[in-house]
Amino acid sequence: QVQLVESGGGLVQPGGSLRLSCVASRNIATVYDMSWYRRAPGKQRELVAGISSLGSTNYADFVKGRFTISRDNDKNTVYLQMNNLKPEDTAVYYCKAYKLTVPNRGDYWGQGTQVTVSS
Repeated sequence: QVQLVESGGGLVQPGGSLRLSCVASRNIATVYDMSWYRRAPGKQRELVAGISSLGSTNYADFVKGRFTISRDNDKNTVYLQMNNLKPEDTAVYYCKAYKLTVPNRGDYWGQGTQVTVSS
């Protein structure tokens, strides 16, 4: 099973930027779709952005034009570049890998990294 470790969270002022990283314990090329989710206090977890094994991307409307997801398969890493951050972006951000192939097809989650946007 793949293990995921997120990093890059922290405290940032409104309008600032952060880049989150998610490092996988094994090769993610061709076998895993990757995505970022977040959970704000008192809210349900929601999809932020996803990138398929082939590199196609999708974004939640609330981050379009501000966040960019990318992957470096050579480094087994997925990134989330977050620009123009807003207080409502405050949440724990989770990396998810979806394994496309059997055996053990399914979702694998990281532990999350806290992002706080505040002045």
